Amino acid sequence: MSTPAAAAPPAYPDKIDGPVLKIAGVVVLGAIMSILDITVVNIALPTFQTVFAESPGKALAYSAVAWTVTAYTLALATVIPLTGWAADRFGTKRLYMLAVVLFTSGSALCATAGSIEMLIGFRVVQGLGGGMLMPLGMTIMTRAAGPARMGRLMAILGVPMLLGPIFGPILGGWLIEVASWHWIFLINVPIGVVAVLYAWWALPSDAPEPSESFDFIGMLLMSPGLALFLYGISSIPGEGTVLSKKVLVPLVIGLVMLAGFVVYSFRPKHPLLDLRLFRNRRLSTATITMFLFAAAFFGGLLLVPTYYQQVRGLDTLHAAFLMVPQGLGAMVTMPIAGALTDRIPVGRIVPFGLLLMTGGMFALTQVGTDTSYWGFMIPVLFVMGLGMGGTMMPLMTSALKTLQSHQVARGSTLLNITQQIASSVGVAVISVVFTNYLSASALAGPAIAATHNPALVNSVGGVAAVQKGLTEAADAFGSTFLVAAVLLALALIPAAFLPRKHEESHFLDDQSKAAPAIVH
Repeated sequence: MSTPAAAAPPAYPDKIDGPVLKIAGVVVLGAIMSILDITVVNIALPTFQTVFAESPGKALAYSAVAWTVTAYTLALATVIPLTGWAADRFGTKRLYMLAVVLFTSGSALCATAGSIEMLIGFRVVQGLGGGMLMPLGMTIMTRAAGPARMGRLMAILGVPMLLGPIFGPILGGWLIEVASWHWIFLINVPIGVVAVLYAWWALPSDAPEPSESFDFIGMLLMSPGLALFLYGISSIPGEGTVLSKKVLVPLVIGLVMLAGFVVYSFRPKHPLLDLRLFRNRRLSTATITMFLFAAAFFGGLLLVPTYYQQVRGLDTLHAAFLMVPQGLGAMVTMPIAGALTDRIPVGRIVPFGLLLMTGGMFALTQVGTDTSYWGFMIPVLFVMGLGMGGTMMPLMTSALKTLQSHQVARGSTLLNITQQIASSVGVAVISVVFTNYLSASALAGPAIAATHNPALVNSVGGVAAVQKGLTEAADAFGSTFLVAAVLLALALIPAAFLPRKHEESHFLDDQSKAAPAIVH
């Protein structure tokens, strides 16, 4: 009598080895292109106002050039839901290479734009490629690492996610200063060519599963609904109220379509976005925590460089350099958190990171017109960086770790959708709160303008009036930081339900089905 052994799951070494690092390099290259591009373009918006103006000496409205950011975001929102299905259908390697080609081509086209309308259109092409890079990268790295090394590999992927917002403005300001705005896009072309060749060489060929039918109804509900919802959210700061037709109409239509998608998505066997994954308690808890964290992070910290420029009168490059301590803090804790996540439950890691972030955000409520850089701002931002490094990637790792391998592509798509919506909502909410606080002061706006143009001091009412206006502006920043701090504090509630005991990984469950016993 003999019993054949059960089909053995793939063997994963415990340490990060060369083949996995080779794959991680591909993913990090793509993430660097995608994330740096977002932050680099943000710094170029004032330049776009002048170079695309109809006549010299005039400037386009900020709301017009801001569409170069909004169009990219809407393209991301449209394509991210398709990524999970496309990865299963065509394979992650081919789809990843296609995403890099789309992003690189869009970058080259952006550099040729002769009008703001052309630039906005080409940014959509960029976004279609960029939207696939992060969920695909997470899928590729998760499959390469296996459950025992996922935390350390996700920490590697988190480096560009956290450092991009820090060094992107520095790079953008430097390129515009020494060359021209075209180079903030052209710099992606050689990186993209290297990334495609590297991906072709380094990524293993995977076996796509073309048996799944495409969910057309889900696509017609989800992608346009999400795009309309984010369009409405993105229009709030410019309109100043949710009741504006430009905000309310797309917001309501988008929410109705998304609600319809949620109801419908439980019917098909293979939905566009698999909401059944939320039955996994760990994924649901991590997703809720990440939503609140990302909303506060992307919304609140967006104001720090603005504070430097508007209240303290610093130029873009100096403000960007003063954000570096935040990135340094993340660099310290991210590899530590990644290694710990592979050994101890995230419920014993993430709350400490959130507490550091929350404490730092509450500290920022005390900013004034003469707050010390070295004695206050730099230490506070460093501490917040420590918190970020111990929060974001452990949350993503926790969410993905107990999914089976065939669910990873769709799970990472869910996480990226959540992060995209959270960041858009956070930026919109914080922007509206700040605008309302600032507009409550008659002197704050003119005083900020006078800090960059001394000729306006007398029109404001003199030096004393300018100082009073800047004090009121600093108070507006402090009050807005308080809102962000409360959001971060709320994230501690779901974080308390993250697993605090060891839970078995289900990553290999679908690869280790036992063969039937045969009796001779």
